[in-house]
Amino acid sequence: MTERKCVGCGELKNRDELIKITKEHISGNVIINPDSKVFGRSAYLCYNKSCVDAAFKKNKLQKVLKTSISEELKGKLLNEF
Repeated sequence: MTERKCVGCGELKNRDELIKITKEHISGNVIINPDSKVFGRSAYLCYNKSCVDAAFKKNKLQKVLKTSISEELKGKLLNEF
């Protein structure tokens, strides 16, 4: 099993238990839960509101993905819970 670290809480979890957020290499678009054919810089978040909030609070997600994150994406993540 492949473990990844949640950007929000810092816990190591199985990749299947986390939301994957990827900044596409070619277009620079940020995608939630892309298929495995999408290449680029990725970050992972637990499926809970506190981790999503923590990732946005100190711009952790922006730092990991090395790009700015739109309010629309934040809204989509918060609406999933």
